[in-house]
Amino acid sequence: MTEIETGAFRQDDVPSAPVAEDSEPVGAKRPWLGPRTKKVLQIVVSLVLVAAIFWYVLRQFADLSEVWAAIETLTWLELAALAVATVWNLVTYWILVVIATPGLTLPQAMVLTQSTTAVANSIPAGGAVAVGLTYTMLSSWGFSKSRASLSIVVTGIWNNFVKLGTPILALAILAVQGKPGGGRLIAATAGLAGLVAAIVVFALILRSEDFAGKVGVVAARWMSSLRRLARRGPVHGWDHAVKKFRSRVIGLVRHRWVALTVTTAVSHVSLYLVLLISLRAMGVSEDTVGWAEVLAVFAFARLLTAIPLTPGGVGVIELALIAGLTSAGGEDAEVVAAVLLFRLLTYVLPIVFGACTYVYWRRNRSWRDSAPPLAVSIAPSTDAA
Repeated sequence: MTEIETGAFRQDDVPSAPVAEDSEPVGAKRPWLGPRTKKVLQIVVSLVLVAAIFWYVLRQFADLSEVWAAIETLTWLELAALAVATVWNLVTYWILVVIATPGLTLPQAMVLTQSTTAVANSIPAGGAVAVGLTYTMLSSWGFSKSRASLSIVVTGIWNNFVKLGTPILALAILAVQGKPGGGRLIAATAGLAGLVAAIVVFALILRSEDFAGKVGVVAARWMSSLRRLARRGPVHGWDHAVKKFRSRVIGLVRHRWVALTVTTAVSHVSLYLVLLISLRAMGVSEDTVGWAEVLAVFAFARLLTAIPLTPGGVGVIELALIAGLTSAGGEDAEVVAAVLLFRLLTYVLPIVFGACTYVYWRRNRSWRDSAPPLAVSIAPSTDAA
């Protein structure tokens, strides 16, 4: 895939990546499943898993008639509140992408985010396809591959930091409210330790080029060990890749880390508010399931998306939310109705919207090669320190 910078392909903008030596060891057996068979099998497994989860949910917690009866109680005021919260939730991520992609406009961020989200949420292994689509769309607008990589990496890191930090925050709030629980405290302590370790390593990578190279070497050893178990060759060049990652990230992070942190946090809180409003609209009161308990269930359910069992976590997220909220005291039918409403607004509708933005991107030519030059202040760092 070629990348365009001021109308011409620039090979030096293509970021170096870790190289894996995929030559098979002598005597190694070839995989008995081909790539196409694996893809079909993955689709079938995902569909079966989703169907089984929804069958279990509707059989275990509530039937469709009870769920629909709860949804029919929505007032116009509640619908308006849900609509505003849903739109704001989308806008917050567009703003985050603008901050992480210098030169990108808000309309472009909307088209990019919604199109790639639709892909990620609708097909098996959609996350990888969405990354490829991100490169393609940004390239069509004149962003080099290095600038696209910077956006993808920075938004991914900040989202994961907040995703890891939210359960810790929720458990801390529950502890203050007098609902700690031994298991919750252990989970909070372990999560806090993991988050602090990740932040420290990330900060040291940005601070020292030598440390960045050492991290790449250690990571390459671990990955080579895992690949050896699968009878695949070792990886090479990860020390150079991490150093280059550092040089590209440090300029942006130095100038925009506050904006990135605040916007990412607001984006996650906005998604949580859609769930909270859905629960309150369906009759799950604060006395039944408090806002902090909702936050804890929401936070831990979102961690499950780290395991891509189904596109967008469909089925898995619903089951986790319903099981957690009913265990906290919510009525089955009301909780199921609220969770399905939440997922309709934050999962299904973005797919429909994303299909429209994708068509717009394919037809719109006015944004082609429109990316401005990267500001010197956030250009790749050449510092060795």
